[in-house]
Amino acid sequence: MQIIRQPIYRKDLHQIAQKSFGNLVKAVVDIERNIMTLDAELHSDEEAMLISDGSNQKNIWGINLYPDLQGDEFIEFDSMINVRPGQKNLSRGVDDQTIKKKIIVVVQSLIKD
Repeated sequence: MQIIRQPIYRKDLHQIAQKSFGNLVKAVVDIERNIMTLDAELHSDEEAMLISDGSNQKNIWGINLYPDLQGDEFIEFDSMINVRPGQKNLSRGVDDQTIKKKIIVVVQSLIKD
């Protein structure tokens, strides 16, 4: 498990996927600090790592990255840590389009082709 603060390449993401799930990498993104964690079995472990690093839970969201896919298929918005009735997010996805766009911006800034 690692915190990504500087850009990495998609080939690095592919190697991380091969060591764990094969075709995907679990990630948790902090949309305020513009960082993310990668390479854990559970989103909740990555969430805990970011919180211990100073992130505020309301700003962190779980996603899955598919390094072999392009476009909208690269990011999957699906994690149990996203279920937050207090923030009006009732699904495992990310219901707020503004938050979704912020996640995409952070991922695009940290994962380069």
